[in-house]
Amino acid sequence: MSKDNFGGEDSKSFTNAVRPTAFQIAGFALGDDEPFLAVNLLTFKDKAEYADGRETTLSGKEAYAIYADEVVGHLAKVGAEPILAGDVQRLILGEVDELWDVIAIVRYPNRKAMYKMATNKEYMESEKHREAGLAGQINIEIKDSNEFNF
Repeated sequence: MSKDNFGGEDSKSFTNAVRPTAFQIAGFALGDDEPFLAVNLLTFKDKAEYADGRETTLSGKEAYAIYADEVVGHLAKVGAEPILAGDVQRLILGEVDELWDVIAIVRYPNRKAMYKMATNKEYMESEKHREAGLAGQINIEIKDSNEFNF
């Protein structure tokens, strides 16, 4: 990889995670404050596991869906919006050990908006469903551009 991945190494390996590392948080604070897209590669637990130990029959995906429904309102409060989400069907090119379950893309007006949402108490309450259902994810920030150029 030619760009700094803020994962601590310059490699093509990956690790799904539920929370960013301190290094990734510091990297997020650097750079410009322009609009961006967050590409979320999501993997769900077979069965939801809530931190408070509650009994549930929900799958991980069903618990995450509760979070997703709630997060739409949180996104709107900071001027962000969901762009698309879909179930991964198959790998067309390349190799990975295991495919993600869903890919979702969210547009943020800037990093401050994402930070404001992530630190909001109401949003943090919604996160219990995210954490119950999510086995891990890769979250990639890309420049928001309506042009298809490289």
